[in-house]
Amino acid sequence: MTVTARRELVSPAVRNAIRSLATSLTLRIVSELWEDHGFAPIPPDELKYQDSGQRRSEFMLYAEGVDWSDPNHIRRVLLVFEDFIRKYDEVTYEWRKESSATPDKWLEDIRVRLERDGFALDKEGRISWSNPPVLARDLSKLSDASGITIELERIRRDLTTDPQGAIGAAKQLIEATAKTALQELSIEVDKNAALPALISTVQKALKLDAASAPEGPDGSKAVKKILSGSVNIAVGVAELRNQGFGSGHGQASAPSGLGVRHARLTVNAAVTWCELILDTLADPAAPWRKVTT
Repeated sequence: MTVTARRELVSPAVRNAIRSLATSLTLRIVSELWEDHGFAPIPPDELKYQDSGQRRSEFMLYAEGVDWSDPNHIRRVLLVFEDFIRKYDEVTYEWRKESSATPDKWLEDIRVRLERDGFALDKEGRISWSNPPVLARDLSKLSDASGITIELERIRRDLTTDPQGAIGAAKQLIEATAKTALQELSIEVDKNAALPALISTVQKALKLDAASAPEGPDGSKAVKKILSGSVNIAVGVAELRNQGFGSGHGQASAPSGLGVRHARLTVNAAVTWCELILDTLADPAAPWRKVTT
């Protein structure tokens, strides 16, 4: 089994800045702000953080229980951080107004740190992703998700700034997902197999092709049409990249007229197919798990 290190989506710099706000709040408020969004503390004897401050330590009891690489965790964490900012502003407003320090320096510091991580803090105190994750799926149960993770990072990086790069990464995301799924199914993968062959192989293995779909919703005419369309989607992404609109092949001339909307279309199409494969692979009740006699 290969252990894959996943990139943390929120840096220690941001976490430290929010943690510093806890010193002006009560222990009860610190815990409530976390628990309001479904987080629970780790046992105190498991806390690795060392600090004489009770409030900062209370903050870390919850923070150390967060999976900082999981987009679903981070969505809730951002709500926690928003509440910390609002509560700190409310509790310290009078003191900061009367002090000689620059009134909003603390907030600007947090805003800058968030921006470095790819987040935006608006005037109402809401935090949002500048470039949100394109595939909100738990990959931790895969024996090796590094190939998928690399392509997701490329898409996040290139989607709004390099359409050609994002299209190339979308094709590679499909390829990485197909190979990963076949590896999880212990099906040997031909290293030289073309993408259409990989797509066909993995959909047949997962009983997602129209011919092998069983009775029930998976075998209905409507679902079969959708499954047939999913193959065309995945192959279309590969063809677009191979026609020179995606990175991966040197071109005498750069493609003209290519914009962010083309990149979004291609990425969204690729993600639709990848989610179908990963969801079916993880589903304990999926038809491919049933042994036919």
